[in-house]
Amino acid sequence: MPVYKYKAKDNFKNKVTRGNVVAFNRTEASQKLIKKDWNVLKLESISDTFEGKLLLFINKIKQKDLVMFFRQFAVMIEANVTIVESLKTLVDQTENISLKKLISDLAYDVDSGYLLSDAMAKKSDIFSEFYINIVRSGETSGKLEEVLNYLADEVEKNYDMVSKIKNAMIYPIFIITALVGVGVFMMVFVLPELIAVIEESGSELPMSTKIVIVTSNFLQDYLWLVIILIVGAIFGFKYISKTKEGGAILDRMRINLPVFGKLFRLIYIVRFTRSLGTLLKGGVNISKSLEISGRVVKNRVYKNLINDTLKAVNDGSSIVTVFEKTSDVPIMVTQMMAIGEQAGKLDDVLDKITEFYNKEINSILANLTTILEPLIMVILAVGVGIMVAAVILPMYNLASSF
Repeated sequence: MPVYKYKAKDNFKNKVTRGNVVAFNRTEASQKLIKKDWNVLKLESISDTFEGKLLLFINKIKQKDLVMFFRQFAVMIEANVTIVESLKTLVDQTENISLKKLISDLAYDVDSGYLLSDAMAKKSDIFSEFYINIVRSGETSGKLEEVLNYLADEVEKNYDMVSKIKNAMIYPIFIITALVGVGVFMMVFVLPELIAVIEESGSELPMSTKIVIVTSNFLQDYLWLVIILIVGAIFGFKYISKTKEGGAILDRMRINLPVFGKLFRLIYIVRFTRSLGTLLKGGVNISKSLEISGRVVKNRVYKNLINDTLKAVNDGSSIVTVFEKTSDVPIMVTQMMAIGEQAGKLDDVLDKITEFYNKEINSILANLTTILEPLIMVILAVGVGIMVAAVILPMYNLASSF
């Protein structure tokens, strides 16, 4: 659906305002502005212009936006408002221009005869197969409002977990980045002047000073090369991670990392149990649920385990047949899933597993800063110690010689 840039005069406040509006055509865009008691001064489509594409790129749809969308959508459907009217209302309540365009497209497709799930499938870059199949199951069972509410809860829980992980990582990343930045600045701009004075004295230099001198000279002459190597390493890492073999190795390394390895494992377990439980509650069959859950996990180690489980289930075996043979899945998960499968309450058991491990993830994240603080202090102490030993010590010896 086109995006229009407008300039209009607010007749109530008697001032000119500028902005963007999403509408099916120019007439509809103009009518939307007139309904606000605005006098349209200028209106032009920017959908195919650089300005329009840049606007949509800057205002990308984030996970937080989807959380709000599903939550508000679920409330309106529960209040017996039709899907089309709910979507049209959400367009007016949404500030993000990209989300406005997305919801407008959904409203237009549904109004044209598409099922909501089919309209969402046309936006597969925004709505994953997980979302689409949950909504489709709600449409099939006639419990769309119930499914949307459950989906809103699950999306919100996933968003909260990701937010906590990001917030926990801000402090250590900031400290390490600042340390590296200050170190490079000292090596390139400050130390060369001090080193020149030390070298002119002709006295014997400690090994730490010689190492700092060599490092400083290298950075002055080849800082450009270091930057190229770092950028190349980043792109190389991304390329390797996309290959089948390289990605599998990196995913295996990720779950075996010290400190963070356990956290990553629990995150993948929670993603699997939450998505599988949600799909099963939504009425999606076990095979399709496993297939979709394998994609949601986004770790090749666990994706392979889930795919092997899917094959085993299709062959008539238990869902825990593969999990019982690996140490990558906690024993408690395997045992509880086996009990849930036998009792015919696998979806409820998966909810309990998700709740339990989600609490453990929150506990690890709460203690992560405390765990990393001593390590960061050691790194800072080593860095400062090297600088002191390399610069202050020879200057002290030089002053003592007079």
